[in-house]
Amino acid sequence: MEIGRSQTLMTALGFEPGAAQLYSRLLPLNGWPLVVVAATLSTSEDELKQEAAPLIESGVICVSETLTVLSPTAVVAHMLERAATRAQDAHDHLLKISQSVPYVAGTAARLPATIGEEHPIDGEVVATEFTPETFERLISATSGEMMWLRPVVTVHPSEMRFISAIEAAVRSGRRCRGIYPVAALKHSPDVLRMRIETGEEIRILPRIATHLMVVGSTHAMFPDPLGPVEQPMVNVRQRGIVEVVTSYFEELWRRALPAAELEDLPSAERRLLLAELASGAQDEQIARRLGVSLRTVRRRVAELLEELGATSRFEAGVEAARRGWL
Repeated sequence: MEIGRSQTLMTALGFEPGAAQLYSRLLPLNGWPLVVVAATLSTSEDELKQEAAPLIESGVICVSETLTVLSPTAVVAHMLERAATRAQDAHDHLLKISQSVPYVAGTAARLPATIGEEHPIDGEVVATEFTPETFERLISATSGEMMWLRPVVTVHPSEMRFISAIEAAVRSGRRCRGIYPVAALKHSPDVLRMRIETGEEIRILPRIATHLMVVGSTHAMFPDPLGPVEQPMVNVRQRGIVEVVTSYFEELWRRALPAAELEDLPSAERRLLLAELASGAQDEQIARRLGVSLRTVRRRVAELLEELGATSRFEAGVEAARRGWL
């Protein structure tokens, strides 16, 4: 019974079924000499290391003279920590990009000549206002996928022009993806549904740190300094910067909740609450990010613990991962 539970947990954490099955076989052998482990599994040490490569690379097991295998509870904690680190790294990259903008644009002091010979960057940085007209011109002058983060969703007269432009882009075969904060589910559900009807793919996160738009591999637009302010925007056309910003978006997209669950708001909020608990967020932080009262957060946490049969938040995270809720 324990083996089946571990396999379910490992596949829920993203491991292939073969790696999950191998983890279950290695778990009872924790602390054994590697030569004995290999003999027990009727294989050689080299073949065992090759088969266990995904588990070794992820840090779930350690292979030296003896075998070290993390327990299922420790695996969840380890994978959550790795995911949080990757997300923080992506966020730090974006912050560094915003700091580099003056140098790329040539509006600030030049980098010291002592770092080596300087070469011009094949690209440009321009300041612009983000209006419906700007958006329409950008769509007509570019190709490729469009991605954006939108920390604040307000209903204003120009919203329909944005939606019409997105609909036209989708009809022409372009993919459009947007990530929105959970507060938009309550404050602007009609806007989200209209965008979904046009073909925009939408996912939800508890909180969006900054406005951002990426178009193909050629344009990245964000406010300077970073934040929810839409005007003015900095338009960066430099491939390396666009690629880093795209990586940041893809990391958030991977962690976000699909819009397929928008119709089931209680379920969506439950998953977002679990994600916040798994990240170690405090009740006050969760309340701000989800746009609910502190009392509501505490009530829902208590209900989750009861539903999952857990006695602690960490145990709830483990059980939620086992059930495939995370």
